[in-house]
Amino acid sequence: MSKMRIGLSMLFCIGEPFSALLKKLNEVDVKYVELLDDGLHALSDRRVKALKRVASSRDLEFTVHAPVADINIASPNPVLRHAILRRLEKSITHSRKLDSKLWIFHPGLKTGISYFYPGLDWRQNLDSVRQLLKIARKQGVEISIENVPEPFPFLLKSVSDFSRFYTELDEDLGLTLDVGHANLNHQTEEFIDKFRSEIVHVHVSDNNGDSDTHHGIGHGTVEWRRVAESLKRIKYSGNVMLESIDHIEESLQIMKNLLSK
Repeated sequence: MSKMRIGLSMLFCIGEPFSALLKKLNEVDVKYVELLDDGLHALSDRRVKALKRVASSRDLEFTVHAPVADINIASPNPVLRHAILRRLEKSITHSRKLDSKLWIFHPGLKTGISYFYPGLDWRQNLDSVRQLLKIARKQGVEISIENVPEPFPFLLKSVSDFSRFYTELDEDLGLTLDVGHANLNHQTEEFIDKFRSEIVHVHVSDNNGDSDTHHGIGHGTVEWRRVAESLKRIKYSGNVMLESIDHIEESLQIMKNLLSK
């Protein structure tokens, strides 16, 4: 029987100051916590030290989500792509200093000039992922790529996108399954069945199938009992991180009940 670990993403307080994040970390009723290295919560050496103090006092284990704002690892602009990879390398370094169990990142996006350079963004995305893998191995950090939702112009959204990606990448890279994103693509079961060997981390939040609203569990159209049964069927035994921005306590309890049965 798989033993999944319920955790909490701090996405719900990303609009609050870093001091508020530290306060909430002293109050959360979970052991596993995901930090978003972006915006008001962007990591620095000083902040890493503060986070490690909290982790030590509360016995917390961190995972780190890479920056997402203005990040496109498939950018056709070499100067921008170099700057983006440097920013992500910095994030990986902070993840290592935090003793993070995993660093999660998004695939690249198409741009307004993708039409004029057929296939370039796909190749840039693969090259960037290989560079990130090289950086992560050097730092001793495990990394994982996340499935992302419609209608945004990401290169990797569907099961077929990821099938092609893994074939061409031909390297060992875990998948973070975002159930809310998969619900928007209507491919939750397909992702679980197809990538049962690649899934190393799971994000959960609810939505109505039309927008990535990060609702509380049970406040959308995701069939959570079916999701829980599917994860148990493939014997998934990693973290299940709640990424809801409302109904936090209620959602944590629902997931605990579903995954413990």
